[in-house]
Amino acid sequence: MVSVRLLDLFRTATFRLALAYVLLFAASVIFLLGFIYWRTAGFMTRQVDETIAAEVQGLSEQYRRRGLLGLRQVVIERAAASSGSSLILLTAPDGRSLGGNLARWPANAIVDEGGWIGFTFTRGGEQGLARGRAIPLQGGLYRLLVARDISDLALIEGTLRNTLLYALGLTALFGVIGGGLIARTVLGRLNQINQTSEEIMQGDLSRRIPIMGSGDELDELAKNLNAMLGQIEGLMTGMREVADNIAHDLRTPLNRLRNRLEGAMLARDTPDDTKLALENAIEEADGLIATFNSLLLIAEAESGAHRNTMEEVDLRSIARDVVDLYEPVAEERGIALTLSAPEAVRVRGNPSLVARAAANLVDNALKYTPTGGKVGVQIDPGYLRNDGPSIIVRDSGPGIPAPDRARVLDRFVRLERSRNTPGSGLGLSLVAAVARMHGAALELADNQPGLAARLVFPKALPIPQAAQ
Repeated sequence: MVSVRLLDLFRTATFRLALAYVLLFAASVIFLLGFIYWRTAGFMTRQVDETIAAEVQGLSEQYRRRGLLGLRQVVIERAAASSGSSLILLTAPDGRSLGGNLARWPANAIVDEGGWIGFTFTRGGEQGLARGRAIPLQGGLYRLLVARDISDLALIEGTLRNTLLYALGLTALFGVIGGGLIARTVLGRLNQINQTSEEIMQGDLSRRIPIMGSGDELDELAKNLNAMLGQIEGLMTGMREVADNIAHDLRTPLNRLRNRLEGAMLARDTPDDTKLALENAIEEADGLIATFNSLLLIAEAESGAHRNTMEEVDLRSIARDVVDLYEPVAEERGIALTLSAPEAVRVRGNPSLVARAAANLVDNALKYTPTGGKVGVQIDPGYLRNDGPSIIVRDSGPGIPAPDRARVLDRFVRLERSRNTPGSGLGLSLVAAVARMHGAALELADNQPGLAARLVFPKALPIPQAAQ
């Protein structure tokens, strides 16, 4: 089980990303330490070579001035006074030592391409490593060896190499451990998201992704996903409520339609009575079609299906058309319908949906305003309020109590005193859906008496001088 979890951990993208970072960091460490090693060891080697070269030059000068005997005397003096790191030897043709602090010529000397000699030596019972130059004298019969003990330099170089390897190993170790911990943490958060998603797919729409409070990218992702899940839950709840409301509110008109058709078929009435029954049935069918059309418009508005049809809309022109449309209805009911729109006000929206929303507000006002009442339609540019333009419809009817104003925006909601009034309870729902699609707001307030419905749009577009 543990091996399976570790295998899953190693397969995560987070672990691979951490591992790639470790490799990049390790390469950087190798480059940095390699540069330090190259600079340090190179500097020390050059310093040793320069010291040997200076000594060779000085001894060569003594040989030219004083000859072999004089050089031997100098070698003996320097060997007696030399520090532990300075090595010097002068040998005869038969290999005997004529002077110096080395017993004999090194048998294991290795000459590199630059003419430098590397060899090991034993002095005081201890073996050391040296680097130097060999100078042939008198045609090679005599030889002079000038060298330096580089055992400490070799020790430093070895220490640097070991440090490089240890640093690389520790970097890789800590990187793998750190990558595993990071991957485990991220994998744990992702497992929470996956587990929540599985529970939601099983039908529990109330589940939400835990937020750790760290404010990192995963918390932001969890917040966005939770907001999305909240919207999905709201939509699903709305769909269930719509289905329940359709089943409840449309059962009565469908039964009434069926009964009328059945009665017309079975009754032996006159042709005029049959025609009247069929006309009533058609009226019921038209009401059902209107209800379904309203539901379709609400669904289209909430889904944003008409967002690509947005254009500049003149609210004054729409208000005039709606008032002209409902003016005969208002005269027939004895209601004064007025319009106040002194200037053109443009917003960005769908013309047909904005007109439908305005018509629903006016129709709702006329429906609940008694004979002799007033319905006023106003286009407010929003200058005084310092907000967007609005369509305001005021009536002198009974109004809507403040506790019910949010509820009446839901589908098929009708207050008790409105049960005997024709309608489906979708008028204000459609207006609210159109408002949401346009980024607008539907505000319901008390008109004292009556209701004041205000559809507030975002900031208005500037009106060209010619249009004004």
